[in-house]
Amino acid sequence: MDFYSPRQFALRQQFYREIKQAEPQIDLAKGALYIACEEYADLDPDEYLNALDIMAEEVKKRLQDTSYPLKTIQILNRYLYEDLQFQGDRQNYYDPRNSFLNKVLDRRMGIPITLSLVYLEIAKRIDFPMVGIGMPGHFLIRPDFTDAGIFVDAFNNGEILFKQDCEALLEQIYNQPVKIEPRFLEPITKKQFLARMLTNLKLIYLNRQKLKQAVAIVERILLLFPDNLSEIRDRGLLYYQLELWSQAKSDLQFYVNNATPSTDTRQIREILDRLDSIN
Repeated sequence: MDFYSPRQFALRQQFYREIKQAEPQIDLAKGALYIACEEYADLDPDEYLNALDIMAEEVKKRLQDTSYPLKTIQILNRYLYEDLQFQGDRQNYYDPRNSFLNKVLDRRMGIPITLSLVYLEIAKRIDFPMVGIGMPGHFLIRPDFTDAGIFVDAFNNGEILFKQDCEALLEQIYNQPVKIEPRFLEPITKKQFLARMLTNLKLIYLNRQKLKQAVAIVERILLLFPDNLSEIRDRGLLYYQLELWSQAKSDLQFYVNNATPSTDTRQIREILDRLDSIN
């Protein structure tokens, strides 16, 4: 696209190479930093990867060879939330900086998924396996042990939750009774993790009418999941708003050709009719 610089294309390629590896080899921190590089021109990913390494080394000093998961979590919590003063940004939750790993590390402030990423990356470096849990409305993590039974809320100072606590948290978020489904507490893949981060940014940019940035986010979601019809539709609609008529027509036509007929597809066909009249 004509509003992207050669540097942005190169960064996009870095992101693509990272996510096209086999799932175990994908480095979440690198993927997240490559996302941030398009926003912050002077960002050096190695600087922040090194910062995570240093943080992990500090935690290792405090572990004293403990093999107890709860003790390890307590030590991680004390270091991150008491010593380093990481915290959830409750005042400006939708500040874009909360979705960029470099800014989360700089400011020691973020949202559930980015604070979870910091937690996961340190846990990985101390050989304490943890996984991301894509619960609706509030991202969590948990130790990657069979029948671990506990979850960690990185947004709330590493609070330890049980299943019933997760249900109560959902009810609080949605302000209505919620029956927690098993899939809500299942681990997600690294690609799904990055897509959820990107989706947060997409919504922020859409709300702020930053359409070019929103397109850039959708494009990276589609690098992760090329067959995601709703993202192809959304990119087409963004192209339409940006008056990139041929790109809009291509995406929207693909959408109506492949989506299940609905009110949505009828509306998209109306836009395609307008595009035909423009062309």
